[in-house]
Amino acid sequence: MKKTVLVLVTAAVTAVSSAQAEVSVNVNIGVPAPRVIVSSPPSVYFDVAPLFIASPRLGFYVGVDTPYDIIFSSDYFYLYYGNSWHRSSNHNGPWVEVPYRQLPPGIRNHRIEQIRSYRDREYRVYRRDRDHYRGRYFRPDHGRREDWKNERRYDKQERKDERRYDKQERKNERREERKDRKEEKRDKNGHGHGRD
Repeated sequence: MKKTVLVLVTAAVTAVSSAQAEVSVNVNIGVPAPRVIVSSPPSVYFDVAPLFIASPRLGFYVGVDTPYDIIFSSDYFYLYYGNSWHRSSNHNGPWVEVPYRQLPPGIRNHRIEQIRSYRDREYRVYRRDRDHYRGRYFRPDHGRREDWKNERRYDKQERKDERRYDKQERKNERREERKDRKEEKRDKNGHGHGRD
């Protein structure tokens, strides 16, 4: 009888210690399996073309008042869907997945969270003062495509002219500084005008 009780106690202790060891091993080794996401081209269609506004901090147009993250940049629409980017020449697709490194630099410079934050801030400004909103915005339709291109050309030319003007101003300032230094040097050496 003593032998039977001893065997049962030993078996129970062994079972408990192996159960504890098993739990300990599972807790320490339990690493979540990697998540694999397979995305296919989304079938996103807008009954009414979304409104796009340009946030000055982003440098491109962002769709507002829509459940999707959609952007207009470099003559294409970009859709962030299923943790990946898709591109189309039309706001209703068809969408083709685009590797991150092939996105326009303006989009790559911002995380999706930043884009959403800047979009939401600018949209609040737009809604607050819709009739007198001074920012740029558009709603895609066939007649406006040429207007967008012309506006982009105008903006590009305006930036180019501004850079050229700034460059000329810096050049003139440097010329004046050199001239002033020469005059100071001449005055210092006693060759200046008005000397007694």
